[in-house]
Amino acid sequence: MSARIVLLGPPGAGKGTQAARLAESLGVPAISTGDIFRANIKNGTELGRKVQEITATGALVPDELTNELVRDRLAQDDAVDGFLLDGYPRNVAQVAALDEMLAATGTAVEAAVELTVDPQVVVDRLTKRATIEGRVDDTEDVIRHRLDVYAEQTAPISQVYGARGLLVQVDGLGDVDEVTQRLLDALQGVRSA
Repeated sequence: MSARIVLLGPPGAGKGTQAARLAESLGVPAISTGDIFRANIKNGTELGRKVQEITATGALVPDELTNELVRDRLAQDDAVDGFLLDGYPRNVAQVAALDEMLAATGTAVEAAVELTVDPQVVVDRLTKRATIEGRVDDTEDVIRHRLDVYAEQTAPISQVYGARGLLVQVDGLGDVDEVTQRLLDALQGVRSA
């Protein structure tokens, strides 16, 4: 099945968990820029060192670097017939870059799904995750800064996809299975419209 989906939501909304589940249900790869960046950091690559310096302060990786990484990933065989993007695009300029990438292959984003959550729940989730996983980039100050950055730069993406009639918002709080079902139901509604 073909599906070209963008998954939106603030850090800690559960995008990674839900992306993996949705991608499996839809039969497409879940592509997470965050996972790719963290793998490079863990492996000590040049990209990883650059990304670590940037993310340690709560800032976002520059568009040109992120766009190139996504362009390369979408060109891989498993993503030709569809994908679920988690963590990209993060701003309106990246939406335009993604549009160009897909237009070159005669395709387009089919739906954008936004997980909505209470900001305090996000802070609680991420500080707990930091303790469990030993993530140095998940201090409370950095988390709050990332939420501010999200509100300023990423949330306007919702307006872009909303104007195109492609946006659905789904409550990201609750049992993981319930949230997954809400997402699948919402996608069914958008993709059949």
